[in-house]
Amino acid sequence: MKVLITCPPMLGLMDEFKPLFAAKAIEVDCPPVVQTLSVEELKSLIPQYDGWIIGDDPATREVFQNGKSGKLKAAVKWGVGVDNVDFTAANDNGILVANTPRMFGAEVADIAMGYVIALARQTFMIDRAVRAGTWLKPAGISLGDKTVALVGFGDIGRNTAKRLLAADMRVIAYDPYFQAVEGLEAVQPAAWPARLEEADLIVLTCALTSENHHILNSETFAKAKRGVRVINVARGPLIDEAALVEALSSRQVHSAALDVFEMEPLPEASALRPFEQCIFGSHNASNTVDAVRRASYQAMHLLFDFLGCA
Repeated sequence: MKVLITCPPMLGLMDEFKPLFAAKAIEVDCPPVVQTLSVEELKSLIPQYDGWIIGDDPATREVFQNGKSGKLKAAVKWGVGVDNVDFTAANDNGILVANTPRMFGAEVADIAMGYVIALARQTFMIDRAVRAGTWLKPAGISLGDKTVALVGFGDIGRNTAKRLLAADMRVIAYDPYFQAVEGLEAVQPAAWPARLEEADLIVLTCALTSENHHILNSETFAKAKRGVRVINVARGPLIDEAALVEALSSRQVHSAALDVFEMEPLPEASALRPFEQCIFGSHNASNTVDAVRRASYQAMHLLFDFLGCA
């Protein structure tokens, strides 16, 4: 059997994982992937494989149909987010599919909290200035008693809330499936965008759905407190980037930390690039050796089970 792997974090540890595939008599292919392969690349590749470990690639109906026309029997989405995978199409084509939830809530929450501190104290701008030979001393804001609008209260959101509460911050959580959690009783649920004007920071940790596409847009930015700081460690299309550019230009948004974008990698011509008060990531919030190993082993075991070689 043959398996295709297109998840960049997992590809970085393939020397460790290849013997596991070899022990199952599975040939594994690891094409060079910066962020994702295109639909056309996948349509061409996928029919020759029995299994596929998916990264953030467009696992669309036509990709799965092409897989079904060849050998594809099963696929596993590496990680939590599944907005790029058409599960209905996979099922319609008789292809077994799953993801690996709850693998790195703590790791992504660590990055979210790091961004909160960086935007509050502008540590990244100080670093740039000192490297350039100047001695910048911006006055930041204290975290204590500041309010965070936390969008998403799943595994990542809950781990983020723990860190925010530990910093004596107030947390308003927006999640249609909100459930109270022991130890997080101080988190206050609300229906989006109620109380958004109270927030000093907005942190996005939710899954991307058709209902929350561009949840941050011109209307919601206008409703927010002037000078709000925005953090996205979830999915790029949660933010209307054109609206964010306008809000940054008018200083309605003080600054933003974005690990994800509407188009990835971030285009060279992106209108976000000139804003020095922003931190840009590379969709890398979950990427620690520990988390990658944990999610990869889970993905492999699921795939082996689907292929009948567990």
